[in-house]
Amino acid sequence: MTFPRRVVMLSRSRKFGQHLVAGWANCGFGTIQASIVFLVLLSLMNPSRAFAANPDLDAVLTGSRQRIEKLDYRVSGHLTRVEGDGKRTSYKFVGKAHWFPDGLSVLCEISGPGSDKTSVLLHMSVSGQITIEAILPGQKAASALPFERWNDPLVGTDFTYEDMVESQFFWKNQELLPSEKYGARDCFVLKSTPGAQDRSYYNSVTSWLDRSILYPVHVVKTPRGKGPQKEFIYYGLRQVGGLWSASQVEAKLQGKLGSSILAIEFGSGKANLGRKDFDLSQSSAQGEKAK
Repeated sequence: MTFPRRVVMLSRSRKFGQHLVAGWANCGFGTIQASIVFLVLLSLMNPSRAFAANPDLDAVLTGSRQRIEKLDYRVSGHLTRVEGDGKRTSYKFVGKAHWFPDGLSVLCEISGPGSDKTSVLLHMSVSGQITIEAILPGQKAASALPFERWNDPLVGTDFTYEDMVESQFFWKNQELLPSEKYGARDCFVLKSTPGAQDRSYYNSVTSWLDRSILYPVHVVKTPRGKGPQKEFIYYGLRQVGGLWSASQVEAKLQGKLGSSILAIEFGSGKANLGRKDFDLSQSSAQGEKAK
């Protein structure tokens, strides 16, 4: 510790003896100064403890994280790429998700015209760390998807592998911006920024969340580097099994014609899934049987 040593050094200095009386006279003022200095140092070391937390920010993060921590669903529908000229390419989409004690597992299977099935297994830990495994067309076994490919288009759409999980709500850096309306909805506006330990191709994610249900209605993702921002719009919000979800999500790159639409047509909000339901080797075996 350096404080006792500094006191000894001060006590040996001439100036310390000369100003001892004045120091006692200004004891109250000195105590206030010391308190301010202590608070400043504390804020640098741990800002969240030095100042009271924003109750709205706490509510938004708690509600968003709890929603994800209650996920247990099966869904099916279509993932469609809409070109600027209106041409559509549609893929069958099947997905399921469940929150386990060690975090969230999401399995997506996509198959389409003239292409083999793509199977993607995402796992997000309780601290928001992501790992991705995949069985891509032409592959017979699952393998870890390297981080360099997380930003690849998923079967040519505007959705990427990383977009299949909402890890931004678990990132270290969260800021509540001034509230805004999005359409007719009053929204909290949350800006999430990844910390050093959060692997992401995005520099920030800004979410407009309906104040009454704390579900996103609009999300803008800003990539690292010079790429265009990506916008997500959520349609057909509905409550199933006590949890809110969207029946359709549209993704589009700003300044680029066309968009991609993930439409959910059937699903169960309480699927009672277990570990075996997220075994990629089973997905691969079922794909071989289908051939």
